Amino acid sequence: MKPLMLQGHERAITQIKYNREGDLLFSSAKDVTPNVWYSLNGERLGTYNGHTGAVWCIDVDWKTTKFLSGAADNTLRLWDVATGVEIGNISSNSAVRTCSFSYSADLASYSTDQAMKQDCEIFIVDARDDESFKSSAPILRMTVPDSKVTSLIWGTLDHTIITGHEDGAITQWDLRTGKSIESVKDHQGSINDMQKNRQGTMFVTASKDKTAKLFDVDDLSVHKVYVTERPVNSASLSPKYDHVVLGGGQDAMDVTTTAAQAGKFDARFFHCVSIDKPRRRRYGVLMKNRPPWMVAVT
Repeated sequence: MKPLMLQGHERAITQIKYNREGDLLFSSAKDVTPNVWYSLNGERLGTYNGHTGAVWCIDVDWKTTKFLSGAADNTLRLWDVATGVEIGNISSNSAVRTCSFSYSADLASYSTDQAMKQDCEIFIVDARDDESFKSSAPILRMTVPDSKVTSLIWGTLDHTIITGHEDGAITQWDLRTGKSIESVKDHQGSINDMQKNRQGTMFVTASKDKTAKLFDVDDLSVHKVYVTERPVNSASLSPKYDHVVLGGGQDAMDVTTTAAQAGKFDARFFHCVSIDKPRRRRYGVLMKNRPPWMVAVT
């Protein structure tokens, strides 16, 4: 079956995520409006309206009831998935670059950029209800002294968080001490996104160096490498199939002078395991039997 092209964004995609069941696909871009789609037939269910800057990050809890989005308008917003109503809003001193729910969704983490004389910082907040979410006092606050955080996920049993950085490094943090416990550097460019598989044992990275890589959550070892011909802005592992979807686009300096059709603001699907050497098969969808749900998002 031919993949569907979902026309929903006018600028480069920044992040794409499935819900746990795999029936919904969420997307954000350098425009101001996150979208939600049926992954089966490509129907757009709705949008989350309220941001006034580029939306850098999104996340959905495992019950598909709450949705997080962080943007360049210096806000982290909490939404009701079904209605699209904003139920919480946290203001920050700089752009919100990453956000993620814990396994239970009782907690949420996010990071802010190093800008406007502000340090790059990681925050842990209570996300159980709108009042606790809007509380000005975070549960934990960590300053990142080196390369800024560009992506973030929760580790095993929510005892750790894992961050990707602008210099290509990946760091594991102990939430009991607030200190880093391990760091590796397998990418040559900024890590734009990291997302775990359904079991929480592996995660996939998306990098400006035009590759995505599959890592082990515990020891940060590399299992697979996926190569494309454009910067990879987001990568997501399907919760139902052995597939990884990569969303990308041109650099920001080229976006304003490039039409959406030529800017490669799309998403591509690869088989998670059965992949040849990346340099031999760089283009197109790398699988023979494509299921009906397979889509390309722009």
